[in-house]
Amino acid sequence: MRRAEPSGAAVATRPVRDASPRRSVLARLSSSTPLVKIAGGVLVLGAWEIVVRLFAPAYVARPSSVARALPQALASAGMLRAAGVTLRAVVEGLLIAVLSGTLIGLAMGRIRVVDRLLKLYVNGLYAMPMVAILPLLTIWFGYSPAARLATVVFAAFFPIAMNASDGARSVPAEYLEVALACRARWTDVWFGITLPSSLPYLLAGLRLAIGRALVGAVVAEFFISIDGLGYFILFQSRTFHHDAAFVAVLLLAGFAVGMDALIGWFTKRHLRWYRTGDSAA
Repeated sequence: MRRAEPSGAAVATRPVRDASPRRSVLARLSSSTPLVKIAGGVLVLGAWEIVVRLFAPAYVARPSSVARALPQALASAGMLRAAGVTLRAVVEGLLIAVLSGTLIGLAMGRIRVVDRLLKLYVNGLYAMPMVAILPLLTIWFGYSPAARLATVVFAAFFPIAMNASDGARSVPAEYLEVALACRARWTDVWFGITLPSSLPYLLAGLRLAIGRALVGAVVAEFFISIDGLGYFILFQSRTFHHDAAFVAVLLLAGFAVGMDALIGWFTKRHLRWYRTGDSAA
């Protein structure tokens, strides 16, 4: 009769080797986010430089020529004046769009009648290209800076209103029930509960609105031919000064990146609960 092996007998296993020396170069690079971003930018700029030198005419912008033109363009009084005009119009339009879009979006999210009245038109106008509405705005406001401001407001209003509406609908019902049970005033319910709870949605809409506002301002300056970065880019491109035109494009991109970084800082500083929930997910 064979003797049974004890149930707790140790089973010989191979020693587990440390896998860290075997990590690939790609895995090591992916763990360093700044290094990956720098490497991606270097690859894009290098490919751009090589393709333009090999296949494009001499007047086409490339990274080396843009870098040489950058100090002179930034010191140009004409470019600085154009940048100030365009960015001021964008900021003014964003302020108008944020105030009006937030109020209308909150009303759409909390009042069913307002939602039924406006939702179809807000969604439809949001999908409409800005270029299609621009000729009408020039008829109403003339070929003037007012038409550019109207274009910026039109471009930025709808993403803010739609996101504010979605944020108002997402407020937990128990928050509103407690407020009503405590006989809170409607202003406290709207601006003390609904608006703070909708802030993540509003910030997402603001991120979309910034890009659309910049595009709207530049397109309006293309079409109306008024002073601004859009007309500066158009003029420099038509006179084959592509390097200076691309510096203006970089200035617009820098403004958008700066605004996005400001929103990210505000979220991290004042909406830590939102960041915590986002990271935990």
